[in-house]
Amino acid sequence: MTNHTYIYIMTEAKRVNPLISGEYGTPHDTAPFDKITLADYEEAILEGMKQEERAIDDIISNPEEPSFSNTILPPTDQLLNRATTIFFNLLSCCTSDEADQLAQKLSPLLTEHANKIMLNRKLFERIKYVKEHEKGLNAEEQKLLDDIFDGFQRGGACLSDEDKEKLTRMRIELDTISLQFGQNCLKETNAYSLHITDQQELAGLPETALDAAALAAKEKGMEGWLFTLHQPSYGPFLTYADNRELRRQMYMAKNTICCKGGEHDNRQLVTRIVNLRREIAQLLGNETYAESVLKRRMAENTANVYALIQQLMDAYMPVARKELTELEHLAKKLCGEDFQLEPWDYSYFGRKLKMERYNLDAEMLRPYFKLENVKKGVFGLATRLYGITFHLRKDIPVYHPDVEAYEVLDEDGTYLGVLYADFHPRENKQSGAWMTSYAEQYIDQDGKDHRPHVSITMNLTKPTEDKPSLLTLGEVETFLHEFGHALHGLFSRVRFMAQNGTNVYRDFVELPSQFMENYVTQKEFLDTFAFHYETDAPLPEELIKRVKDSNNYMCGYLCIRQLSFCMLDMAYYDMKEPFTEDVPAFEAKAWEKAQLLPQPPQTCMSVQFGHIMNGGYSAGYYSYKWAEVLDADAFSLFLQNGIFDHDTALRFRREILERGGTDTPMKLYERFRGQKPSIDALLERNGINRQ
Repeated sequence: MTNHTYIYIMTEAKRVNPLISGEYGTPHDTAPFDKITLADYEEAILEGMKQEERAIDDIISNPEEPSFSNTILPPTDQLLNRATTIFFNLLSCCTSDEADQLAQKLSPLLTEHANKIMLNRKLFERIKYVKEHEKGLNAEEQKLLDDIFDGFQRGGACLSDEDKEKLTRMRIELDTISLQFGQNCLKETNAYSLHITDQQELAGLPETALDAAALAAKEKGMEGWLFTLHQPSYGPFLTYADNRELRRQMYMAKNTICCKGGEHDNRQLVTRIVNLRREIAQLLGNETYAESVLKRRMAENTANVYALIQQLMDAYMPVARKELTELEHLAKKLCGEDFQLEPWDYSYFGRKLKMERYNLDAEMLRPYFKLENVKKGVFGLATRLYGITFHLRKDIPVYHPDVEAYEVLDEDGTYLGVLYADFHPRENKQSGAWMTSYAEQYIDQDGKDHRPHVSITMNLTKPTEDKPSLLTLGEVETFLHEFGHALHGLFSRVRFMAQNGTNVYRDFVELPSQFMENYVTQKEFLDTFAFHYETDAPLPEELIKRVKDSNNYMCGYLCIRQLSFCMLDMAYYDMKEPFTEDVPAFEAKAWEKAQLLPQPPQTCMSVQFGHIMNGGYSAGYYSYKWAEVLDADAFSLFLQNGIFDHDTALRFRREILERGGTDTPMKLYERFRGQKPSIDALLERNGINRQ
């Protein structure tokens, strides 16, 4: 391995790229964000590709009989993985124009490099030989071998040389335009703001929303109030603003992102992404892209996905229609019989109906959800369930001042991993919430257990000049969701990196996250941290009761909305012929059966639907509903044994969270639950009666 150096003319001091040296000198060998430059990433990635090429050459030129140890076991130095992991993670949460340009430069090189490995016939022949001849492997080794062999087969290793070249070209193009899709969404989101100087136009908005908007305006050197399309600003505006025209403007701005023409329009990219995925799948012997994807999912095939969608449609649609009728009655009662409910009215009147029915509003709860207290509650929940503890470490480098780093210790006090937490929105940060890893768990050939460094990234309400960060109940739920993913990564205890933590089937990966959401309405949990930020008074029992009573409010509508996204996803990726239709028109037709409110013709979800276009959920958005069945069934056992029951939690940890992808998801689940999951627990939780 060659150490590259940079020479700075002013100081004439030699500098070693920390990524290449691999000697970080940080607590737990965490990423030295404060020392890495943009040029370091490029140099390390290029060098990492060279190292991997040499490692592959060593494998295929080895004169010894192919075996698990000399063919399947990964190389010890993983420079490329280290460098790309850090760089592309930061691209989502702390990017810049220069980083975006570098990503566009490196992405095709990385895709070409990955294809050279995946399509290497000599390498595949060795893997095939090991698959056919190696005996005596343990279950974890056999699963890794099976997965690698299957991955090469499905990845195109058996194609002709001509088809391999074609596949490589298509994959490079797909990766490049997928990257561009996400960059366009971020730029369009940041490009819009609603600037208000007339206080009368702010009628209905709560103090928290006004304070945040005033701070946003001040940070831009503007008078008045500034509202953006980032969720902590957009959501409250749609929910509370009395000015219907301004609600319409905000809604239309949000829902016409990347489909108004211009350099950031994503409609052509959607068409090309969909067609490239179909063409790649068909080149690899599948009829559709969905067919290819579902071979490696719990659902197994499209028929099972459609069956789940239909089962949920049948159960929830009557409830959703009833809910919407009640909402329309309230709107007409308040605004006149000729009032027509539009999408920008749903949250506004939904809040009013919730107040009328349960005397509950998100702002009533917000003072009790100070972020600092919520962190204590969420971390404390993990302590109560699993015995682990979280310790803030100021000496661990972070990539932005907003980020906090925690050392996580196991029940016996041993080191478990590092958790980064990035809570608030920024202009250089993608919207939404996600979990990722900066270092993954695995056990090396010397028996050392390399513990993971995981990160949860969210866009929660920011503090203002005179108030701390105060969250909604929905934001607390988001925190719990991403924290569930983090626990999946932190608890990983497997031998091979490819099988650790969240490296599981897509329709299984949401189980640990959605499982944690169940706690958000549990009184015993809320009692541990929900204290008024000014008086320290606990969240009143009456409010907790209202939260519990309203738990299924609009559950029918929300389920159908999720199913509409599933339908749209499957419509794009279960087609056999080239996609040539107008994107907004196709979208309207694809989810028509699940649309309960009119969709304005200028709007389009597809062009900003990152989950299915560039986020890994293509032909897999149904996973959220699939996992919801699992999480309801799993949590029913905790309701039976006690929501903090340590023994049940340890079984969940041992059989699911620690095992990663070492076995098929259903086997893991059955070992924990003692039975297969059913839809009954979900229906019972939502108060839905089978029709």
